Amino acid sequence: MLEATIPGVGRLDDGHCHHISLRCYCYDIASFPGIGPLPTFADIERATRQIAGVAHRTPVITSKSVNERTGAQVFFKCENLQRAGAFKFRGAYNALSLLSLDERRRGVVAFSSGNHAQAVALAGQLLNIPRVIVMPADAPAVKRAAAEGYGAEIVPYDRQRDDREAIGRRLSAERGLALIPPYDHPDVVAGQGTAARELFDETGPLDVLLVPCGGGGLLGGSALAADAMSPGCTIVGVEPSAGDDATRSFRTRELQTVRHPETVADGARTASMSPLTFALMLRHVTDMTTVEDRTLIAAMFYLWERLKLVVEPTGALGAAAAFDGNLPIAGRRVGVILTGGNVDLSQVSRWLAQR
Repeated sequence: MLEATIPGVGRLDDGHCHHISLRCYCYDIASFPGIGPLPTFADIERATRQIAGVAHRTPVITSKSVNERTGAQVFFKCENLQRAGAFKFRGAYNALSLLSLDERRRGVVAFSSGNHAQAVALAGQLLNIPRVIVMPADAPAVKRAAAEGYGAEIVPYDRQRDDREAIGRRLSAERGLALIPPYDHPDVVAGQGTAARELFDETGPLDVLLVPCGGGGLLGGSALAADAMSPGCTIVGVEPSAGDDATRSFRTRELQTVRHPETVADGARTASMSPLTFALMLRHVTDMTTVEDRTLIAAMFYLWERLKLVVEPTGALGAAAAFDGNLPIAGRRVGVILTGGNVDLSQVSRWLAQR
């Protein structure tokens, strides 16, 4: 392990921003046996070509009211407007499009609480690949209906009792299906990284990039893009407070888990990062932070009402971190990835009550 100190910006107890030093760590890949070579920016460039003309190049928007509220110049990358309603389509299509002809013929299996399920279902439909999706029985109805609408076979499981990864591996072995996990796959990570690549291509260098984090695929891919296109950009992953396994992993330098976190951010209820995404985080991510559900819901409704952007709770994690005032972003150019817009409308009245 190599250790280095780099300059940054922080906020001390007096409430003002000060220049500080951030302690960064570089880990040798040998520290993570069994994961193989990590994806690189070259893989993101290849993914950009693979998904061109299929995935949407989603818009980047700004808001005067957001800039006034935060004191920063904020750029929102609107992946809520992506095909299948979330950034997940990028990684799913990239991974499926790189399968061999034999793998395509046999089909794929994926496990997901919703957005990856829809993404694999749609990508498989476009590429004529059979697909089986392992989904929790309590997944948002809108996400299950979309996956079924794209022609996927759904295998439900009980998230309190069952191991979705074990179910996926069993189906893969029994049926000869290629396993496409939601984040523990280099081609998925590379595909997710194309969102940040497009953001930097449009905005130029940024000072800070706020990225929602569940399993860490988007965070890892975004950090790779930032390192290549905006050196010196501070990369911050954002989790719900109840599902803070990645934040604790970052702080302790040991992979942590969380069991069935109770949070409105259903896309960030993952038990833990994978060794692959954990290694990328330790190599390329500057910091992690968390937000409470109440803050997250308020940020989501702000995006709905003021920016007219329909974003699901998980998709608003980065915006919530920008809005809550705990990050020193004033006077800086800040990118925020809005990761998805698949809102479970049956929950809106409950969210309004919490608000």
